[in-house]
Amino acid sequence: MENKNSNYMEKQLHTREEQLAAFDRLLTVMDTLREKCPWDRKQTFESLRQNTIEEVYELTSAIVKGDKTEISKELGDVLLHIVFYAKLGSETGDFDIADVCNRLCDKLIFRHPHVYGEAAANNAEEVSHLWEQVKLKEKGGNKTVLAGIPDALPSLVKAYRIQDKAANAGFDWEQPEDVWQKVKEEIAEFETEVKNMDNQKATAEFGDVLFALVNAARLYKIRPDNALEMTNLKFIRRFNYIEQKASELGKKLQDMSLAEMDALWNEAKTTIG
Repeated sequence: MENKNSNYMEKQLHTREEQLAAFDRLLTVMDTLREKCPWDRKQTFESLRQNTIEEVYELTSAIVKGDKTEISKELGDVLLHIVFYAKLGSETGDFDIADVCNRLCDKLIFRHPHVYGEAAANNAEEVSHLWEQVKLKEKGGNKTVLAGIPDALPSLVKAYRIQDKAANAGFDWEQPEDVWQKVKEEIAEFETEVKNMDNQKATAEFGDVLFALVNAARLYKIRPDNALEMTNLKFIRRFNYIEQKASELGKKLQDMSLAEMDALWNEAKTTIG
């Protein structure tokens, strides 16, 4: 059976000239909207911020689902925001889209001395270590290893980035399996505080458990945020199945026993995964 997503992408590939023309068209449309649309004319950096966050989350959702057509659509929405912010910057005389692109290119070239310079890096791990060293040398760049991690990052993603940066600086387990002793220790400490009925300490220890598990995920090349979202989607899919089957039986979930729902849950696992 033909893969529709793959077929779509194959048919839509364009030449460099066509790609540049499409980007020029986007800039022209942005100029027109900013001039003639009351809503677009009203927007500011601050008013767009929340919408930008939502668009990025929609993109990540499409990526987790593996829907290439939806990814293309959501990338367009994110690109709109980038162009919009650049338009706002040009109106105040601070920067325009050329500044955005050129600064990005300058940063990429500077951070890839193994491509554009004399440095050597033979695999992705060596590149990651090299990046952390280069970032500390950047003009106006990070002054410490953990600087540059946005405060507003979701906690799960932030924990991964913290540990990834620390590991690139050499603060890491000698062997991946060494992390499991730490995970067990943190779980035991959490269980102790739960038994003591101390919510504040239990909360702190649970945070340590999550942090240790995120570290384990990193060591085994698993993105914890992706893993959790896949489980979220799996749970929703199976729970919706239970709800649908209950409706077909003329029952409400609230009126079903746990054993009945558990049986439908197991049925969902074998039927829809």
